[in-house]
Amino acid sequence: MEEERFNWAKELDCAVTVCDCDGVVVYRNQKSAKTFEKYGELLGKNLRECHGDKSWSMIQGMLSSGDSNSYTIEKGGVRKLIHQTPWREDGVIKGLVEFSIELPGEMPHFKR
Repeated sequence: MEEERFNWAKELDCAVTVCDCDGVVVYRNQKSAKTFEKYGELLGKNLRECHGDKSWSMIQGMLSSGDSNSYTIEKGGVRKLIHQTPWREDGVIKGLVEFSIELPGEMPHFKR
């Protein structure tokens, strides 16, 4: 059962949404369900249905190349870091996971 597979993410304080290699959402944690509640139940839906051609092409590219994608957004005065990356089992890409993390207004940056 997918819910058990991703149980580690259930109560994380960031939205975690997971799709399989076909782009079908197989898991979302509590924060993801709340973040995307206006779209209804996402489990079992294909990401193609809610993404434009450019975004869908990027999703397919990450699934085939294994590359990740990161960017920041701001909606309603809330800044977020979005990180999308393939998840693997035994080295084989099984889908993508997206982390949506709310950022504080001021955030330290350290060079080490």
